[in-house]
Amino acid sequence: MDKSKPTLLVVEDDLGLQKQLRWSFEQYQVVFAEDREGALKQLRRYEPDVVTLDLGLPPDPANASVGLKVLEEITTLHPQAKVIVVTGNDDKSNAVKAVGMGAYDYYHKPMDPDSLGFIVERAFRLRELEKENQRLVEREARKSPLEGVVAASTEMLEVCKLVERVAPADISTLLLGESGTGKEVLARAVHGLSNRAEGRFVAINCASIPENLLESELFGYEKGAFTGANKQTPGKIELADGGTLFLDEIGDMPLALQPKMLRFLQERTIERIGGRDEIAVDVRILSATHQNLEALIAEGAFREDLYYRLSEFVITIPPLKERPGDALVIARAFLNRYSHDLGRKVKGFSDGACRAITAFSWPGNIRELENKVKRAVIMTDGTQVTERDLGLAPVEEQAPLNLKQARDEAEREVISRALSFCDHNISKASDALGITRPTLYALLEKHGLQP
Repeated sequence: MDKSKPTLLVVEDDLGLQKQLRWSFEQYQVVFAEDREGALKQLRRYEPDVVTLDLGLPPDPANASVGLKVLEEITTLHPQAKVIVVTGNDDKSNAVKAVGMGAYDYYHKPMDPDSLGFIVERAFRLRELEKENQRLVEREARKSPLEGVVAASTEMLEVCKLVERVAPADISTLLLGESGTGKEVLARAVHGLSNRAEGRFVAINCASIPENLLESELFGYEKGAFTGANKQTPGKIELADGGTLFLDEIGDMPLALQPKMLRFLQERTIERIGGRDEIAVDVRILSATHQNLEALIAEGAFREDLYYRLSEFVITIPPLKERPGDALVIARAFLNRYSHDLGRKVKGFSDGACRAITAFSWPGNIRELENKVKRAVIMTDGTQVTERDLGLAPVEEQAPLNLKQARDEAEREVISRALSFCDHNISKASDALGITRPTLYALLEKHGLQP
């Protein structure tokens, strides 16, 4: 087969028609299947862009429900494929039903290769446009400083807006949030969106370095300043000149070192340990902590004047449990990453796993979620991760969602949750919500949500 040609899967049990269609579609790589098992096998093997599906499949060619079931499985396994259903001339109701289930188009027998060829060609063109659009989106995402931020909730989208707003301002910014909420990722985003993006981003964790070494790590030292100082060594502040210095866990900075840090913030000059010369440094300061700095100030463990120097702009990052829908979106991002990195053919989460991820409180936030997904990718025996693989308790299926009784805010949250649960498959999401696809598109536009 010529793999340079786009792939067309033809699900048809009539061998005569197969021969006719093979001759008519020479411009494509055509693969055939005669029944449900063959169709799913060929779908997994070739991942075709376009599928023609005869709804009258064995064992009962007169019963279109067999073909509709195959259609449902195709749209689940390969939702990007454009499925063209083929029906009898007197079977319009099932053709319309198939389109409602996610089919791209339908065609009535008797077969006219030219007419069917026109529909197939149009489907391939649309699929190619979608792939090109996806390539452009991914290319832009790789360029975006916010590429590491995965969010769907209103709460985190507001945080992203704050990041975009403060990034060009070149002022000291303090990021507050529980451990594992992604403070460093957002700090890198601030740097990437600032006019210092071409400079260095230098990070130091104030809690991970012993108190007697932190000063030399920050300010550097001259040769001979202390035992073991065999050469002149610039500190992190000096290395970040022209760029951004990120002080993680600033609440753990020793009280004795805080006056020297305050003087640097006021004067923008440093002296290396053992040195006498003042060195001017042009650097932006970003800091982060999971602690309550105002409480530390009241206890005398943190200087109030240093706090005000660091907190010219404050961004508070909500914990994962307060970000509806984000856990599942982030979990899918981790699943894609680790299934690729670990060489595992894991395609997604089971419905039970989706419910468990959504219901869990995630006390360890994103870091805990990442660890569980990574472990699950290693442990799972199938193509879908279950709640057992994640080490989470099963959650009973929720009652159907009733949009008619919901107010605007609740309606938006419900739609966001449904899209996350269905991996942004519009057909599945509309079925879960009990509405038509046009209605769902209208609601997406109303609430400013992306399909």
